[in-house]
Amino acid sequence: MTTALITDDRFLEHENPAWHPESPARLRAIMHALETRGMLTHPDIVRRAPRLASDDDLLAIHTPEHLAKIIAAARAATSDHPVPLDPDTFVGQQSEEIARLAAGAVLVGVDAVLREEAANAFALVRPPGHHAEPDAAMGFCLYNNIAVAARYAQRVYGIEKVLICDFDVHHGNGTQAAFYADPTVAYFSTHQSPFYPGTGAFDEIGVGEARYTTCNAPVPRNATLELYDAIYREVFVPFCDRFQPDLILLSAGYDTHWRDPMANILLDTPALALLTLRVYQMAETYCAGRLVGVLEGGYDMEALADGVCASLNILLGDRHITDSLGSPPWPGFRWNADVVVDELRQAQDLFGYRRKTRPAGPIPGMPDIDEDHDEPHPHDEDED
Repeated sequence: MTTALITDDRFLEHENPAWHPESPARLRAIMHALETRGMLTHPDIVRRAPRLASDDDLLAIHTPEHLAKIIAAARAATSDHPVPLDPDTFVGQQSEEIARLAAGAVLVGVDAVLREEAANAFALVRPPGHHAEPDAAMGFCLYNNIAVAARYAQRVYGIEKVLICDFDVHHGNGTQAAFYADPTVAYFSTHQSPFYPGTGAFDEIGVGEARYTTCNAPVPRNATLELYDAIYREVFVPFCDRFQPDLILLSAGYDTHWRDPMANILLDTPALALLTLRVYQMAETYCAGRLVGVLEGGYDMEALADGVCASLNILLGDRHITDSLGSPPWPGFRWNADVVVDELRQAQDLFGYRRKTRPAGPIPGMPDIDEDHDEPHPHDEDED
């Protein structure tokens, strides 16, 4: 199993204020972990350099006015004072070019996978992208890296249906906005709610011909793997079954880790590995394994590094996950996963679509909740 890894030291040059959580230290922590664990020299990892996304690439998602605003902000920035676009989104002197490089890195990943140079790919980039809307930067994001990649795969390679899965703790409002009326790109998101940016309700399902190609699974604070895995098994899997994608893209945010300072979800590193595995299984089922991931959030350096390494292990076919931080604290109660799953399945009209994932097999530290279940859903028997 060959994985293309796309990154570059130039991503360190995107400038935010010194206090900003989206800092170069994030990428440094990841690269240090990859190096010390020997993953950068892994025989099945193929290093690729990113390229700059072109105007045509970006304009497939963003408006000309949006590009002009980012370019103008970069020109107005000084070495000590990046230009704020909102209270937490900044453009430094190099940021516009580096944001193009981040979007272009995902395009290189798409190239590697669709040209069969690698089985799958992962782009380690900054700034992240999933909050950037077609006409607005926000949430640390300037250009929507994964949305640009989805349209690129369709435009350049003739891919008919792209599915984007997003397990960042924040809803990818920009990705949803780009494809909310487009039946050829499906968007699935698990995210903490209520939380920034305030979008991603379960009844936001797409419009017109794109009805049911957006699936939002908001989860409450202190949600655990038990709830997440139920959603991925009983909602994400049938959502994929109905859509049947030709390519899967993954917005991989690691701020769902229990140590993350910016969120309140109780997942650990093995849990993040399991979510990656669920997405990987659907890529194997429908796309001949064609899966391209891109880094989004994650703001505890150790948790972020562990999570990225765990995801790469899964993409490489390796179940040996290193967990440096241990299990999350017990929240003192259990969420009723059946109620959440039933509500989501009803909102998506997924009754009648029910396929099991293959057993994930052992992942060290993983709770024993991974068996297949053969009992019918109480509503399934009513379907034709």
